[in-house]
Amino acid sequence: MSDFIREVDEEYRRDQAAKFWLKYQNWVIGVALLVVIATAGWRLWESQKLKAEQAAGAQFQAALQLARDGKGKEAETAFLDIAKSGPAGYQILARFRGAAEIAGRDPKEAVQVYDALATDAAVDPVLQSVARLRAAYLRVDEADQAEIKQRIEPLAAPTSPFRHSARELLGLAALKANDMQAAGRWLDMIVADPQAPQSLRDRATTLLGLVASGGVAG
Repeated sequence: MSDFIREVDEEYRRDQAAKFWLKYQNWVIGVALLVVIATAGWRLWESQKLKAEQAAGAQFQAALQLARDGKGKEAETAFLDIAKSGPAGYQILARFRGAAEIAGRDPKEAVQVYDALATDAAVDPVLQSVARLRAAYLRVDEADQAEIKQRIEPLAAPTSPFRHSARELLGLAALKANDMQAAGRWLDMIVADPQAPQSLRDRATTLLGLVASGGVAG
């Protein structure tokens, strides 16, 4: 009896499966095709992405070699080409390196590039901070103290990974403005910070000697 019941149950299931297949076979086949097409498309996209990154990497290395060879204008053009058409990561790197090349001939133009990087939402916040610092380094000789503070004072906060460089620039700007109180404060922060690089602490100590002597002549 149990064998009969089992056979009837299996027959019923086969019948139900057949009915389901007849009713939904087009949907099942369509979904299967979509999965196959999507998988193939994804692999093709990954392959093309890898090829594009490899090509951009080769272009970037070639541009770096031009810079090392002292061919600044050619290097600048090569970095600009990558910044326009390369993969996102290489575009940002190329913009930074291009700005470094531009700085050699036109610091003001390089500052504009760094300022654009510092406010670009597509750029990582850490790299935005790097761009702010580099722009400030280019501006510190010409800008007034207020501009340098506006540019990088937030980067001098105790938790900032860029606090040492930011404090040095703020100290230089204050010293240039003969604001001895502010210069001494920023430079003292560097000397007192055990995490500050020794070379930077040594420079800060030297600059504190200028503060003690009354500032920069002229």
